[in-house]
Order: sequence, then structure tokens, then C-alpha cells
Amino acid sequence: MTLQERKLYDVNAPNASTGIIEGESSNVLNWDDVRFSWAYPLYKNMLANFWTPFEINMTSDVRQYETLAEHEREAYNKIIGLLAFLDSIQTDYSMHVARYLTDSSLAALMSVLSFQEVVHNQSYSYVLSSVTTKAKQDEIFEYWKHDPVLRERNDFIAEGYEKFVKNPTPQTFLESIVYDVILEGLNFYSGFAFFYNLARNQKMVSTSTMINYINRDEQLHVFLFANIFKELMREYPELDTDENHRFVQETFVRAAELEINWAHHIIGDRIEGIDMEDLEAYIKFMANKRVNELGVARPFEGYRQNPMRWIKVYEDVNSGKSDFFEQKPRQYTKVSDDNGFDEL
Repeated sequence: MTLQERKLYDVNAPNASTGIIEGESSNVLNWDDVRFSWAYPLYKNMLANFWTPFEINMTSDVRQYETLAEHEREAYNKIIGLLAFLDSIQTDYSMHVARYLTDSSLAALMSVLSFQEVVHNQSYSYVLSSVTTKAKQDEIFEYWKHDPVLRERNDFIAEGYEKFVKNPTPQTFLESIVYDVILEGLNFYSGFAFFYNLARNQKMVSTSTMINYINRDEQLHVFLFANIFKELMREYPELDTDENHRFVQETFVRAAELEINWAHHIIGDRIEGIDMEDLEAYIKFMANKRVNELGVARPFEGYRQNPMRWIKVYEDVNSGKSDFFEQKPRQYTKVSDDNGFDEL
């Protein structure tokens, strides 16, 4: 069954849709008349996270960038290049998804998500334009095309998305969500670890502040797509098969392998403070966590505990505290219990 795009409006349909896809909906959004109890709390949390790159003072990072060791600067550049690619295709993918969501509240959430991905991409340009030349910035944004390790893991995600874009069916949609949760919930995390490690050594603290903001957004994005995945399974029980459960597990195992290969390639044993055995275990822990959030049995035996517990300090910033990265006072809004979000 090829998915039909959401109608612009339908005077004969209810405001609260009859289906997550292929449903009837007036396409009028009334937050007091939506199907999913978690949708509005998530919307409020996504708004509460609002930020722009211009809030971040890059002065200290500009001074420090040239003092980084060569391998630190290379990792910094290439990880930024990776994030720029991932968030670029994520913006486009999320807009494709929105076309087929017949629930207006979910389409609205997807619009907010797309906007946040655009902000993330702007932040990479903002950071690079602050610390290096335009020529170097352009070079960094080309890395994803030429670095073979980076290209392999990026193609893995992009090809998973393209199957849905070219042939939108309930099955390809379900599979694309798996790739989405990999992108937003696994592929960023060795890069996040690198930047948080710099911060705990008082290096490139402003960049790490930006990464913290992005990290908070991405956790909410994972929550959104994980919920869509589970709702899709409920509405289409024919998708809730052993074969699809194996697809989730096997796809995450391959994604973890690619993420570990990338971590060895870009970080290896060259970055003081990051133990590669711990980072490999952390990637498998995150893969288990994400698969579990999709309602599927974890693919890796063990790996139930985060082996890099120091990262949690950099992800958790309490409301009313001064920014952990000492940029400026900022009111953080914690993800609340009412949307069921499970923080790392």
C-alpha cells in the first residue's frame, strides 16, 4: 500500500485524526482535541528548549582553537562536518515524514523538529565561522563526501531514508524510523563524548555548550519518533512481526559497528580522557537503550549500564542553575515526567 499524503483540509473529517497515517483528519490543529496524550507535553518541552547559536559567546573558543593539538583539531573539524551532514538530511527527511502523518498534532511536532534541525545546522556554520577561515569552513563541509569511514556510515543512514522517500509504504516508513532513531539517538554520541571531554578539560567550552543544547533537542526528537514507531505498530499490527523486530536489532547492531569504526578513526587512542573500550561499551549501551525505547528486545547481551558516567554531568543541567559551561545564567526547562521521557 502506497501512503497517501495528508489532505490540505477536509470538512467531513474530525479534528482529532482517525489514524497516524492513512487516517481521516480535518487538518485543523486543536491541542485540546488530539489523539495522543503525550503530544502536547512534548510540544511544550520542545518550545522550552528554544535557543539560537547567537546566544553563545565564542570568544574563548576562538583563542583556544589554534592551541588544540593537531589530532584534537582534526577530530573537532570532522565531527562538526559529520553533524552538519546528518542534520541536513534530517531536516529533509522530517519534512517528507510530515507529508504522510494524518494526525495534525504529529505534523506540527514534525514542523518544530525540522526547524530545530535548521538551527542546529546554523550553529555549525556559526561555530566554524568563529574559529576558522571561510576556506577551511568550506573544506570541513566537504569532508562527508571524501572521508571513506564517514561516507560509509552516512550512506547507511541516507540509503535507509531513501527507501521510504522513493516508495512510501507503512513498512518502509517503519524502517525509516529505525534509521532516524539511529541518526538522532546513536550516531551523534561518540561526537558528543568528544566535545564533553574537551569541556571537562576546559577546552572549547562554548562549542560544548552548543553541543549540550543540540543534545537536549535530539533526545526529544528520539522520544517523538520512538512514540510514532510504537503507535504505528499498534495501528498496523501486521507490522508487529518477529521479522521487523529482528530488523530493528540487526540494523542497530550494524549501526553500532559503523559508529565504533568511526570512533576509532576519528578519536582512537589519541584523545586524553576517552578510553576506547569505554567508548565502545557506551555506543553499545546507547544502542540497547534506543532499541528498548522502540519496544524491541536489546540486541547486545549486557551493556545495561553507562560506562562513561561522567557524561551525564554534561547532559544534565538543572533549572535555575548557572550554565554548567559557565557561559551565562540560563533557565533550563527539564524534560518532565508527564511525557514519559527516559533520560540517559
